[in-house]
Amino acid sequence: MKFARRTLCLSLGAAALMPLASWAQDWPGKQPIRIVVPFPAGGTSDVLARLISLKMTEKLGQTVLVENRAGNAGNLGADLVAKSPADGYTFVLMDVGNLTISPALYKLPFDVIKDFVPVAMVGYSPHLLVVSTKVPASNIAELIKYAKANPGKLNFAAAAGMGSAPHMAGVQFARRNGIQWNYVPYKGGSQAMTDLVGGHMDVTFNGMVATYPHVKAGKLKLLAVSSAKRFGELGDVPTVSESVPNFLTGSWQGLLAPAGTPPAIVNAVHAEVQRITALPDIKEKLQSLGLEPSHMSAADFSAWIKAEIPAMAQIVREEKITLE
Repeated sequence: MKFARRTLCLSLGAAALMPLASWAQDWPGKQPIRIVVPFPAGGTSDVLARLISLKMTEKLGQTVLVENRAGNAGNLGADLVAKSPADGYTFVLMDVGNLTISPALYKLPFDVIKDFVPVAMVGYSPHLLVVSTKVPASNIAELIKYAKANPGKLNFAAAAGMGSAPHMAGVQFARRNGIQWNYVPYKGGSQAMTDLVGGHMDVTFNGMVATYPHVKAGKLKLLAVSSAKRFGELGDVPTVSESVPNFLTGSWQGLLAPAGTPPAIVNAVHAEVQRITALPDIKEKLQSLGLEPSHMSAADFSAWIKAEIPAMAQIVREEKITLE
């Protein structure tokens, strides 16, 4: 059966049951697939992309590459994918919080809704609120007290740049608690962690993948998690919302493709991501990194993005957040 005929009948359910290799002669052929990560290596998006690319390569029998294109709070790599051919050979895996925040802060060279097709929400992990071991605070109350007593003294590491989800988390936390700190932009979470561990930065909100290993090693102090409820193996760590009501932030990792990518490919890749994140070894790995796999459909993922964009815009307006 030719690919053109398959596009008429291939549904998500069929894609989940049909091995990708059975129609590899039509896609991906001999051309490698690339997953663009718009952040440096070592962060949550990068780790997830490499796990997925490895399993997809095994299943397809075709190379799936990960390409890091960092810059401009993830917008540089996103723009690259938005302008790529919609042929099923280019995807972007990123913290989709960036995509929902950026329209309110940047004059983007792409349209999040019109230029992408959501493929799969991969998973969620909360931000960790951590401080350098030099900061005299062991809980949120002590951090707020110290920050108020020393306005402008603390340096906040804005992982993934200004306008990123970690930056927005820091802005919301500071404004809601009446404190001031200095925002220092970074291209990615791993670089921010290096400076925080080294004592060059003082505080940040950041994803668990890049942050928790330093906490376990005793190099950073973990004050709280940003999930709605206490999270997984961190059940003894308080949530931020226990001190700051209704405070919820985190890293929502998603896979997207250029708009116009054939629905058959979108459906099949969505099913493949669901298969991969359900594999026992991958599931165990994700849990060890503090990530919860998502079972959201591609349609629900699209609806989530469309709802989050105006919600983030409202926060930007109410908090008077600007990029200086």
